[in-house]
Amino acid sequence: MTVAAKNFQMWLSHVAGSTSQAAVCRAAGIKRSTLAQQLVRGRVSLATIAAVSRSLDLPVVASLSVFPDLEDLVSGIKAPTTAELLSQISDADLLQEILNRNVAAETGNDPIPVELSPIPHRSSVRAWLDAIDPTDLRQKVARNAAMAPQNLSAQISANRLSAELAIDSARIAGVGLTNGLVATGFLSPAEAGWAAGACASALRGTANSVLASLAAERLEALSRVLRRSEDDTAAARNVWEYLG
Repeated sequence: MTVAAKNFQMWLSHVAGSTSQAAVCRAAGIKRSTLAQQLVRGRVSLATIAAVSRSLDLPVVASLSVFPDLEDLVSGIKAPTTAELLSQISDADLLQEILNRNVAAETGNDPIPVELSPIPHRSSVRAWLDAIDPTDLRQKVARNAAMAPQNLSAQISANRLSAELAIDSARIAGVGLTNGLVATGFLSPAEAGWAAGACASALRGTANSVLASLAAERLEALSRVLRRSEDDTAAARNVWEYLG
């Protein structure tokens, strides 16, 4: 997703004042050539806006809300559901929590708290989409974006989702508009309005049976991914063996 270069330049003039574009790029960690190319093309990426906002200590979501089609981002902030929070806990951390609880039950001690891995994890996009709507959300998103379902699936398989698609997914599912941007790594949980320690609190408050069911679903999804990878590797090996 991009915004009109004219709108970006007006916003930049307002927030950066007389600071040169070169200085803005240095502070934001953006190559001058990258910004120049975007301006020439007439479209500036949301990632550029976010980087500039962070360099100026501006709230990223508020900055994005200045631009057309994104005006409802701030008002659309909602606390993530428990399912969304659990979706951003990695498979390894989820399994470790279950293991710790089992050990604690056997020894009569309190479970050892799991130190959660950073968000996003390697399947955070898929897990978030499953958490907000496990049925026909993907079809609706692809239809709204006028894109082939397989192209959307390719993004999800690569643990990527454009900002536009993440926001659109949240709108369709009726959840916080910034929540998908956390799952993609575009925003930090704090930038999206999530409470500190929300994922850890959700994990601690979830029953053992629910965690076991969630872990089983994650492992089944991982099994399918590994199976496809193994099949692709075997097919490639057969081709090389045939070629000699």
